[in-house]
This record gives sequence, structure tokens and C-alpha cells, in this order.
Amino acid sequence: MSLQTQDRILRIKTVLQVTGLTRSTLYRKVQRGEFPKQIKLSERCAGWRQSAVDAWMRNPMFYSVDDGNIK
Repeated sequence: MSLQTQDRILRIKTVLQVTGLTRSTLYRKVQRGEFPKQIKLSERCAGWRQSAVDAWMRNPMFYSVDDGNIK
């Protein structure tokens, strides 16, 4: 039996706490492609994949959404 790690969906409060960014800086970085895009969960609800936030946290200065990886 293999254990698979499930990718959690993080809401805005958690993303802000983990990254230390302000809400406006987070959305500015998303718009510029410097932070992972959120995924829509419902009409008025969105979140971020924990794996994407973790990838950004490993090296935020060189993260690019173009390929979803660090350049």
C-alpha cells in the first residue's frame, strides 16, 4: 500500500500567515506572475494549492508562474 500526500487548499488567511505578505502585495504578485494563482472553489470562494505555496516559499525571489517552477 502506498501513501499519497494530498495537496491541501489554503485559504487567504493561511496564505498570508505563512508567507508574511499583505493582501495587496499577494494579489499584486499573483497579477505579475510572481506568486501562484488561486483556484476557484465556488462562485465567491478561492484558495491556493499548498504545494504551489510551498514551491514559492522555497525561493520567492525567483519563482515564476510561467512554468509553475523556480527559474
